[in-house]
Amino acid sequence: MPADTGRPAYHPSDLLKIYIYGYLNRIQSSRRLERETQRNIELMWLTNRLGPDFKTIADFRKDNGPAIKKVCAQFVELCRKMGLLTKASVAIDGSKFKAVNSRDNNFTQGKIQRRQKQIEESVARYMSQLDTADRQAAAGEEPSETVLLTKTRLREKLAKLEEEVKRLAAIEKALLASPDKQISLTDPDCRSMATSGRGSGMVAYNVQSAVDTTNHLIVAHEVTNVGTDRSQLATMAQAAKAALRSDHLDVVADRGYFKGEELLACEQAGVAVTLPKPQTSGAKSAGRFGKPDFVYLAKDDVYRCPAGEKLAHHFTADEDGQKMRIYLTKACRTCPFKDQCTTSNERRIKRWEHEHVVEAAQMRLDQNPQAMRVRRETVEHPFATLKMRMGATHFLMKRLPNVATEMALNVLAYNLTRVMNIVGIKPLLVAIRA
Repeated sequence: MPADTGRPAYHPSDLLKIYIYGYLNRIQSSRRLERETQRNIELMWLTNRLGPDFKTIADFRKDNGPAIKKVCAQFVELCRKMGLLTKASVAIDGSKFKAVNSRDNNFTQGKIQRRQKQIEESVARYMSQLDTADRQAAAGEEPSETVLLTKTRLREKLAKLEEEVKRLAAIEKALLASPDKQISLTDPDCRSMATSGRGSGMVAYNVQSAVDTTNHLIVAHEVTNVGTDRSQLATMAQAAKAALRSDHLDVVADRGYFKGEELLACEQAGVAVTLPKPQTSGAKSAGRFGKPDFVYLAKDDVYRCPAGEKLAHHFTADEDGQKMRIYLTKACRTCPFKDQCTTSNERRIKRWEHEHVVEAAQMRLDQNPQAMRVRRETVEHPFATLKMRMGATHFLMKRLPNVATEMALNVLAYNLTRVMNIVGIKPLLVAIRA
């Protein structure tokens, strides 16, 4: 609410225009936007020559996150009314976007232990150099002034290392009290996350998006600080389904989203998911028969093994909150393929009580083998475009709610560009004014 005294407040639409123009033209910084309002003819015309200072511009983005997210959602609704989202089919993926936090200011238990080991080695090295300096001074091998300077320099380094040890101890105490045993000093909400490169990672946020497979519009997105995608499928699928206002939704995702509970939640919400199952079988990697080599016969509720024997249901066990039905047969001991099948007395096959949901997802993939190619061509291009526009540093703001607001502006600018490229500017203006 504007104050009763002082200058009149800027209208929110004027500040939103500045941000939309800025994000369309790769200008996200509030200070750069301030300069543009004073020298850019297009922006002068757009704002009627208003010139808010950088603090006013920055505070608008910081204080109006929920409203800015609603603007992004309203534009998706406009796209639906324009007939650009007629097909209820999306591809879901996640990507890591750099946070305002260097790797040196992010700590895990492993990082602290490695740093403490480095400090111990440095202390031992400096102490050895001090002993060497003392011996040289006693033997008169070096001038006393040179030895004194060396010892002074080494003692200063040791004092700095002592301070670093105290700092690490304080950080470790705070780290052990945190829920995920990780702490970031600059932006407390961001986390160290693994990336596709071997042994690489970054301090980042995990941005999830659901992209329309026809026109490649981002229909739903979310910013999280969880480094994996396994628990994001149902949330993103339901958000996309709500945005499209469809009773049924087809979703394609990669194997990083595979989780039985998520697939079940999607099935119950009317979402048909197509994704591959990760190959994590220890038997298969050891050269023995894996579970895919055993065929489930639903009519008889048995599994048929590669030797033709049938494994019947014997008992049910609870594993990690899931009810698993255990199938086995006594014929394994005399089977000629036993060495290729199991190292135990008999081979046991586990079947989740909702395994039919997993099998349905695999069947959809078998019937449409091009689904993974469609996913890659649909959802990975928007991420590349967003990162190119955002620059090398990606996010400029700190804390998860502010980062989510910044992402909403980026998604809004991306969708605006896509619609202008698809239908043109004049039809878009007609739809906005209708």
